[in-house]
Amino acid sequence: MPIPLQIAFHGLDHSDAVETRVREKVDKLEQFCDRITSCRVVVEVHHKNISSLHRKGEPYHITISCKVPGDDLVVRRSPKDPKAHEDIGVALRDAFSTMERRLKDYMERVKTG
Repeated sequence: MPIPLQIAFHGLDHSDAVETRVREKVDKLEQFCDRITSCRVVVEVHHKNISSLHRKGEPYHITISCKVPGDDLVVRRSPKDPKAHEDIGVALRDAFSTMERRLKDYMERVKTG
């Protein structure tokens, strides 16, 4: 069953390519946890003059919030090293990798609890 998904862009233009990648990554999260009831992903740049994903120099900040029964799992990826997430693909990979670990931990707690 598809997860209700919200994708928001702040400080940058909407990108179909990024939206597609986010949808693929959310679909992959379902493989680790079939209890996700909704998911919200925010892609943002904290620089007001950026209007394109092709602009370099500003890091991407990714927030993922997944609702599961009894919990709301949140990942906020604000890089300490600004160079670390200048590539949107790397920023998404890191944020979704962290969410994947949190969902696996959640499933372990559900199984043992």
